[in-house]
Amino acid sequence: MCQSCAASAAPAPLHADASGPFRGLSRRGLLAGAGLGALAVHLPTGSAAATEPEAAAEAEAAASARNGAWACPALGRFPAGGHYGAPRGGASHAGQDVSNSTGTAVHAAAAGTVVRRSWGGGLPGRTGNALVIAHGGGQYTYYGHLSAYRVGLNAEVGAGQRIADMGATGNVTGPHLHFETHTGRLGTTVNPVSFLAARGVDLSGGWSRIDPGASGATVVVIQHLMNRRGYGLVVDGAYGSVSADAVKRFQRSQGLTADGQVGPATWPELVYTLRQGADGSHVRALQTALNKRGAGLAVDGGFGSVTRSAVRAYQSVNRLVVDGEAGPVTWRALTG
Repeated sequence: MCQSCAASAAPAPLHADASGPFRGLSRRGLLAGAGLGALAVHLPTGSAAATEPEAAAEAEAAASARNGAWACPALGRFPAGGHYGAPRGGASHAGQDVSNSTGTAVHAAAAGTVVRRSWGGGLPGRTGNALVIAHGGGQYTYYGHLSAYRVGLNAEVGAGQRIADMGATGNVTGPHLHFETHTGRLGTTVNPVSFLAARGVDLSGGWSRIDPGASGATVVVIQHLMNRRGYGLVVDGAYGSVSADAVKRFQRSQGLTADGQVGPATWPELVYTLRQGADGSHVRALQTALNKRGAGLAVDGGFGSVTRSAVRAYQSVNRLVVDGEAGPVTWRALTG
């Protein structure tokens, strides 16, 4: 979990392909002590952090934004005391900690541009190797205490792309990702859990929620899975009325609420447990989901040795059971 960040010398910058952890105590991007200014949450004056009513209004405004544009940045657990707003000396914790072992994959929460790649991300009160991604519209995400960078400064990244490895660099008690969401401008933090939930992402690792009107790779996954079940959809990545009506028919056939949202109730009924030798649209769905995470597979519908290796590699870097089989746990991580 993140401790109050202490001033310390920054190590030599990591190269984009670095893989080893740094030495020394690592920790989260916290806001502690004087001089945190706009980056400390709930300060009486001069704070750029959103108030609770502002955060609630922002979440409400984004309630229809479950459009597949956002992804879970890392798999792990929420450690005690690592939540947004937790006390950190005279300030508050600016993000949500997600704990797992050093080397666990860290993914971009949405498409954007890497605008910071440095010790503390260049933000006051933070320590450890960090990245900041600008997503446009005044939205930024911060990834702290990294053990390795997987992308360079100014890189354009896609939602779900691997960008770094979890670590324990900086002032920390153990390896984790310190994840922040900034809205309006860099420095105005909001609760990452509710921010992502409003966009269909469960930061604690649950199934995603995709609403009609969504577009992109996750919609392609849904359309391939629906076609395996005989719905004959055009696989165009657009979750329009035809695809939504088909999902509603599927939901009714399974005794589910027919709302068209592919979420925690629908995903488990829609996915298949797949292993080497499988063939068909459901394998195309799996290959598409793996490609969103950077696998670079041919989407040919054949679960051969290359696809199996990609499944195993994804399971390994995300600390799942490495068996090369795409079951519900792997699907949940891939589509989250």
